[in-house]
Amino acid sequence: MKDLTRYRNIGIFAHVDAGKTTTTERILKLTGKIHKIGEVHDGAATTDFMEQEQERGITIQSAATSCFWKDCQLNIIDTPGHVDFTIEVYRSLKVLDGGVGVFCGSGGVEPQSETNWRYANDSKVARIIYINKLDRTGADFYRVVKQVEDVLAAKPLVMVLPIGVETEFQGVVDLLTRKAWIWDDSGDPLNYEIQDVPADLVEQVETYREQLIEIAVEQDDDLMEKYLEGEELDIDEIKHCIRKGTRDLAFFPTYCGSSFKNKGVQLVLDAVVDYLPNPTEVKPQPEVDLEGHETGNFAIVDPEKPLRALAFKIMDDRFGALTFTRLYSGTLNKGDTILNTATGKTERVSRLVEMHADSREEINSAQAGDIVAIVGLKNVQTGHTLCDPKNPATLEPMVFPDPVISVSVKPKKKGADEKMGMALSKMVQEDPSFHVETDEESGETIIKGMGELHLDIKVDILKRTHGVEVEVGKPQVAYRESITRRLEDSYTHKKQSGGSGQYGKIDYVIEPGESGTGFQFESKVTGGNVPREYWPAVQKGFETSIVKGVLAGFPCVDLKVTLMDGGYHPVDSSAIAFEIAAKAAYRQSIPKAGPQLLEPIMAVDVFTPDDYMGDVIGDLNRRRGIIKSQETGPMGARIKADVPLSEMFGYIGDLRTMTSGRGQFSMSFSHYYPCPANVAEAVIQEVKERQAEG
Repeated sequence: MKDLTRYRNIGIFAHVDAGKTTTTERILKLTGKIHKIGEVHDGAATTDFMEQEQERGITIQSAATSCFWKDCQLNIIDTPGHVDFTIEVYRSLKVLDGGVGVFCGSGGVEPQSETNWRYANDSKVARIIYINKLDRTGADFYRVVKQVEDVLAAKPLVMVLPIGVETEFQGVVDLLTRKAWIWDDSGDPLNYEIQDVPADLVEQVETYREQLIEIAVEQDDDLMEKYLEGEELDIDEIKHCIRKGTRDLAFFPTYCGSSFKNKGVQLVLDAVVDYLPNPTEVKPQPEVDLEGHETGNFAIVDPEKPLRALAFKIMDDRFGALTFTRLYSGTLNKGDTILNTATGKTERVSRLVEMHADSREEINSAQAGDIVAIVGLKNVQTGHTLCDPKNPATLEPMVFPDPVISVSVKPKKKGADEKMGMALSKMVQEDPSFHVETDEESGETIIKGMGELHLDIKVDILKRTHGVEVEVGKPQVAYRESITRRLEDSYTHKKQSGGSGQYGKIDYVIEPGESGTGFQFESKVTGGNVPREYWPAVQKGFETSIVKGVLAGFPCVDLKVTLMDGGYHPVDSSAIAFEIAAKAAYRQSIPKAGPQLLEPIMAVDVFTPDDYMGDVIGDLNRRRGIIKSQETGPMGARIKADVPLSEMFGYIGDLRTMTSGRGQFSMSFSHYYPCPANVAEAVIQEVKERQAEG
């Protein structure tokens, strides 16, 4: 049995370029050195997979890697920084117990780090903060701490103070021990000395130390009393309070350093061990039934309980498909048969591997709290629950947003269709926010994703990883249709032609639903005019029809159908007759109910230097954007706006031109909203032309 209190499942998340990869690499280097004594020569423990990662800027080979620090096993999960991949951050947070939020010492709290922070709040993940790159020009530890308070509305608990800034940055003072850690300039993280606090910092250290203790003791009434009575608390007592407050998200211990220069990372690792929760301290995962309703049971972190595990990432590599899995309860052995509750199929676990800093290790078993990869599972997708076939249960599944943008792709080389198809099906398994379908009318292959960059990367992966070069069509927006008016109507389906006939009459009301409610159906029939057994057929008839709207064939959303009355024939009525009646009723009534086109609106977050703010706002207005807020900070201005997706194609290029290459932006799907009449007409016209060509 492993001691679960010595486990930390953590993620490192940050804005692009805040130094997440470098920080992860430094952690692996430090822990790798300690894990394998004698390999101190530089580069021995540097992880192999970093080269491609630097070339591509995205994590390719490893989703989780383990290392050791102070008798603790740290499972570190990669999370990308770019907005189109927030889905990755989201699914990583689902399986983490704690995290390290990395912020750039000069860039501060950037748009993406804000999104990730919000996700972590939603998932209630305990975090420590690491302010990196303090050796950079313009770095300011205290300013970033203030930004964390103002922008993220979080409470940073300052644990260390920097000694020197920018080129003068030498090390940090640990407030608890009142000791200075000073590194030399060799770049070796192990070349440091622990000294007394520099004279010019003594006063500041005392002020911050007092603040730290005052915030920490709020977590424990007895210690608070002791402190208020003027007694000195020992370090273990203070740490006990910090650990509790971190776990309860009351505050976030805050550290600083320079990963690139190898300064300050040890203290962050100590904090991971000292303050972040172990798997047994995190609220257990709820179990749900097949409809997704919570059953009231939980997957308790205990190796003796039945197996409950979540597949959170699937990757293809030269060893076959790897399914990264977090075990919440029970034990998994090589050779076990496990049940996938999503498919109802069982599979045998032929190989289990654990990822280590620079190698993978075959293991025979894993237990609650572990994060491992299972090799060669066939029908598992991200978010599926793997469990004990004798004692099945489903964990709360991951919710993935629907794609908002699509493009058509076709291989440049003749005859490469099959190769492209196989590559795309692998990619869909790896990324649940990426969809592929074939357009029935034109026969084209359509790929759908969360944004332009998301699809660009997919096209690049097709080319580089799978060797398929494709031609990419014009981006298409995922419009929706809905109705604006309430309508009472009636339809009778009658067919008499030899043998038994068909008969079904329905009186119904169609009305607009609340935004985001999808399709709702209700029956208010009394007295048996439409027998109860035919109600599901009426519902099915409408449900299968709303996939295609009447304006341009986009799915129809947010409408409610109420079956009021109707009529049936004791011989000729059947479920199929009522289903046909409902389908015809849909075609008859929707055009009369004020159909309208809805377009996806994106929440756009733009960062620009102050000088260009007017141009950027003017440009967003031209794109039919609605400015929600604008604020100026030390680094420039941030503008938040709601803008239709159709107006945002190619925006990154325009923004760079407008801001001399200094602007950045991120966007995520916000909601659907009715199109203006002129836009709707153009879209409907375009769809008709495409169909005519097809």
